[in-house]
Amino acid sequence: TLDGFLAHEVQTIVPEAVSGEKDAVNADGKIDPQGIDQSKLVPLLTKALQEQQATIEALTARITALEGS
Repeated sequence: TLDGFLAHEVQTIVPEAVSGEKDAVNADGKIDPQGIDQSKLVPLLTKALQEQQATIEALTARITALEGS
């Protein structure tokens, strides 16, 4: 089992991370697969995690205050 991303799905969100075209074929009729530069996704994923962590911490503080702990 491999974990990863589908290039054509990533392309709609972070087009600069994807090279090639979906379902492309070369002159010989062979598949010309898309590629993903995953390093371009890392900053976006890191920022999303930071935002989620801030939300978690704010909600945890709110729950603690409401519970009077």
